[in-house]
Amino acid sequence: MSDIPEGFERARFSNPFLDMAGPYYVRNDDDRIVVATRIHDGQINHIKVAHGGVLTTLADVALSLQVHEAERPRLPVATMSLNSNFLAGANLGDWVEAFATIDRMSKRTAYCSGRILCGDKVLMTMTAVFAILRK
Repeated sequence: MSDIPEGFERARFSNPFLDMAGPYYVRNDDDRIVVATRIHDGQINHIKVAHGGVLTTLADVALSLQVHEAERPRLPVATMSLNSNFLAGANLGDWVEAFATIDRMSKRTAYCSGRILCGDKVLMTMTAVFAILRK
């Protein structure tokens, strides 16, 4: 895609499911990693907005990536709980960005929250709990 905003690069955490769900792009800000995608035809539902699962998957990716990248070596994580609040829809062609924050992290668990935006419009708020799978 040539219409990707400056500062974003194609995500390298890809696997077959995420390739199908995305593509995803990342930008490293000072205190967090922003994960984004442009809404395409395959993500639109019967009411002509992005399917809720598209935004929920983006939420899970952004929140878990924030924990995964929090330490070196990188942390393997598994989603224990993901809660989402849909506030507005994303339309075909919209560039949507997910912002995540680690609210609390212990040796085995991370609690996170975040928002998905399209410009200044909040599309979703989300919270999650992740198991940290330390060896």
